[in-house]
Amino acid sequence: MAAVWQQVLAVDARYNAYRTPTFPQFRTQYIRRRSQLLRENAKAGHPPALRRQYLRLRGQLLGQRYGPLSEPGSARAYSNSIVRSSRTTLDRMEDFEDDPRALGARGHRRSVSRGSYQLQAQMNRAVYEDRPPGSVVPTSAAEASRAMAGDTSLSENYAFAGMYHVFDQHVDEAVPRVRFANDDRHRLACCSLDGSISLCQLVPAPPTVLRVLRGHTRGVSDFAWSLSNDILVSTSLDATMRIWASEDGRCIREIPDPDSAELLCCTFQPVNNNLTVVGNAKHNVHVMNISTGKKVKGGSSKLTGRVLALSFDAPGRLLWAGDDRGSVFSFLFDMATGKLTKAKRLVVHEGSPVTSISARSWVSREARDPSLLINACLNKLLLYRVVDNEGTLQLKRSFPIEQSSHAVRSIFCPLMSFRQGACVVTGSEDMCVHFFDVERAAKAAVNKLQGHSAPVLDVSFNCDESLLASSDASGMVIVWRREQK
Repeated sequence: MAAVWQQVLAVDARYNAYRTPTFPQFRTQYIRRRSQLLRENAKAGHPPALRRQYLRLRGQLLGQRYGPLSEPGSARAYSNSIVRSSRTTLDRMEDFEDDPRALGARGHRRSVSRGSYQLQAQMNRAVYEDRPPGSVVPTSAAEASRAMAGDTSLSENYAFAGMYHVFDQHVDEAVPRVRFANDDRHRLACCSLDGSISLCQLVPAPPTVLRVLRGHTRGVSDFAWSLSNDILVSTSLDATMRIWASEDGRCIREIPDPDSAELLCCTFQPVNNNLTVVGNAKHNVHVMNISTGKKVKGGSSKLTGRVLALSFDAPGRLLWAGDDRGSVFSFLFDMATGKLTKAKRLVVHEGSPVTSISARSWVSREARDPSLLINACLNKLLLYRVVDNEGTLQLKRSFPIEQSSHAVRSIFCPLMSFRQGACVVTGSEDMCVHFFDVERAAKAAVNKLQGHSAPVLDVSFNCDESLLASSDASGMVIVWRREQK
C-alpha cells in the first residue's frame, strides 16, 4: 500500500499550487493532513484493485476541478545562473583576530591516514571480481555491521512512513540546498534564492523556524555548516560570502569574491575549518581564510567553466571541483599552506553541467572503496571509483534519474558503513526522491518518495538516518520520517 498512497499524495501535491493561490499556509496544512489521512488509510488493508481505482478517480476528479497539470515550477533561472576539535570554529576565528602572528593558513590539524587510494582500489577490484553480485565479504567487520543493522535489507532500512513536517517559509523561490547540522538529529538549515537562510529545529514538537538569516542582496546559492556547527558560511549571487553565528544568527563577516563574480558553491576544509573553498562564475576556485577574510596565497585555480560543485575527501588532501561545461578537476591540497595544485581532469560529458559532487572513503563496511557521486544533467546519477592519490576517476556504474537542466544534488547515506549493502539518495526533475543500492547488480532502485510538486534539488539525512530532508524548485522543504520497525 505504501507505493499507492505515495502516488496519491504525489498527485495531491502537484495540484496543490492551484489551491488558494494567495494562502500558501493553507496549502501546507492541507498536504500535511492528506499525508496523515493516507497513512492511516494504508493500515486498513484495502484490496489492491480498490486502491488503484481510488488513485485513478482521484486524478480524474482533480483534473476536472483544476484542469490539466502544467509543467512544474522551474528553477531554470537558478540553473543558468549557477549551471572534531573541542574548541569551536568561532573560538579559532577570534584567536586569529586577536593574534596577528596567526594570520597564516595554519589552523587546528589532526593526524590522518596516508593509505594509498591506488593500492586499496586494486585490492577492492580483486575482492569484488571474486564474489557474486550483492554478496558481502565475510569479515568480522561485516558481521559486526550486520549485527548493528539487525540483518535487515536496504529496502527495510530505507522505508519511510511519510512526511514528518513541511517547511514553506521560502515558498515560490527555489531552495537549492538543505543540510542537517553535523552529528545532529534535529537541527536543519536551508538556503533560498530569496536571499535568506533558515535555521530550523525539529524537536521539541512542533518543528519551528528558529531564525532567518538575512543580509545577502541576491539569491543564496550554497552554504555549509562548520564541523562544530557554531558557524555557517554562505555564498550568494551577490558576489559575496558571509560568515554567520548559528547561535544568534548574527553576520560575523562579509567577504567579497576576489573576482567580484557570482559565488556558486562553497565547502569547508574538513580538517581546518578556518579555510573555506568557494567557486565562482568566472571559472575560479579560491581558498579563503575566513578568519582574515583574505584569499590564501597559492590557493586559486581556474577551471573550464563556472564552478558549480566542490567536495573534499575525508582527510582533506584531495579536492574535486565540477563546472558547467562537464569537467571535474582534482586538486592536491597542501594542509600546511592551503595551496592548491591541479592534478587530474575528467570530462564527464562535454557541455553537461556538473551540479553535485559527493566524496566517500568507504562505500560499505565490507571493503574500503573511495568513491565519488556525481550529478551532471545526463538523466543519470554517476558513481566513480577513485583509483589513485591524485584523484583519478573511473566510472563504476550509473543509475537512471531525470535531470537535464536543474541543479540537482545527491548524497551518500551517512550510516552506509553499518548496513548490508550501500545506498545513495538523489533528487530528480520528476519531483521524486530516489534511493539506489550501489552494490545491487540489477534493480538497484530501493525506494522512491513522492510528494513534491516541483523538481527536487537537494537531499540531506540527519546523523542517524531517522529523518531525511528534501528541497525543491518551488521553495518547499519536506522532512520525511523513516518507518520504525
